[in-house]
Amino acid sequence: MQTLDDLLATGVRGRTVLVRADLNVPLDSGSGDPVITDDGRIRASVPTLTALTEAGARVVVTAHLGRPKGAPDPAFSLRPVAARLGELLGGPVSFATDLVGESARSTVAGLADGGVALLENVRFDPRETSKDDSERGSLADDLVALVSGTSDAGAAFVSDGFGVVHRKQASVYDVALRLPHYAGYLVTAETAVLRKLTEEPDRPYVVVLGGAKVSDKLGVITALLDKADTLLIGGGMAYTFLAAQGHGVGESLLQADQVDTCRDLLASHADRIVLPTDVVIADKFSADAATRVVPVADIPDGWQGLDIGPATRSRFAEVLGAARTVFWNGPMGVFEMAPFAAGTRAVAQAIADSSAFSVVGGGDSAAAVRQLGIDESGFTHISTGGGASLEFLEGAGTGTVLPGIAVLES
Repeated sequence: MQTLDDLLATGVRGRTVLVRADLNVPLDSGSGDPVITDDGRIRASVPTLTALTEAGARVVVTAHLGRPKGAPDPAFSLRPVAARLGELLGGPVSFATDLVGESARSTVAGLADGGVALLENVRFDPRETSKDDSERGSLADDLVALVSGTSDAGAAFVSDGFGVVHRKQASVYDVALRLPHYAGYLVTAETAVLRKLTEEPDRPYVVVLGGAKVSDKLGVITALLDKADTLLIGGGMAYTFLAAQGHGVGESLLQADQVDTCRDLLASHADRIVLPTDVVIADKFSADAATRVVPVADIPDGWQGLDIGPATRSRFAEVLGAARTVFWNGPMGVFEMAPFAAGTRAVAQAIADSSAFSVVGGGDSAAAVRQLGIDESGFTHISTGGGASLEFLEGAGTGTVLPGIAVLES
């Protein structure tokens, strides 16, 4: 796989480089103009973009935001992202109000050496996510045409959106088939870190999984159970495991169709799976709910578990304190509500305080670190791709390579 450094070594001054970044950040539009509430992914894109601009490239960035339905939607415009990106880069970022239309063409044509342009949300075009190869190829052709012909050396493609490399989409996969392609600094760093988790991790190796659904994590659970020494399970998915142990879970989140699978996992890996022993329960899903701490065997009907309890927090922290390698994906409870944030905070702080090689697997886990005010320097790596990091680890167990990585290796 060729990297950004390989591209830079060839000389890029005056050359147009199309960069697929991951700028899918959360926006709060409640008080009028959209406000970015977590710019972590934008900040993660800066090293690659800075390296290209300082080398004199004309940089055209494509990215998505949210899940628009294949048509322009002002709620998902990348305009506020362009403004924040310009602040972080220390210079203006030109914004094209379309993807491959008149605005995009004039914006790209107007770029000077070292300039940056951001195209409008790539998912406003239904071809981006099409399952039809020819439709995706058509959009890829349009993107290539947009950046080609502006220099004698021709255009190049840099894949730096790790959060989308598990998607076979036009701006991730099909463009790379049509242009000289390179892995950006973020993709290079992410894959190196995740490979360390699957190849020769220092032991004890502890995996912490939370979040809502067992079904979302089943593949990675299966892949990691034979690699990790201990698997700590919290969050909504824990209640399906508790039900598999024969406990009543009240109104807690439960995937009844996964109970037998969880029972089999517990039977075959009882020595590695650690479940909560107590939980914080509530009489409703609300920040002002009545709450209690109960053993997992005593969740009453009509109540729901929304966080791990203090005994579980202490047990998880003890295991994490002795770990040499940690991978964490998924909160331990509904951390967005103060009464149910203590479990996620305790796990995050225990990892940050440890001396382990620690990887936070993106998504809600990364958001929790920032929202709860945990010092990010306490973690070895905070991934930008929740789903991508899980699929990378799952694929490592089966020999499957993510499409956005496989195409870079071709």
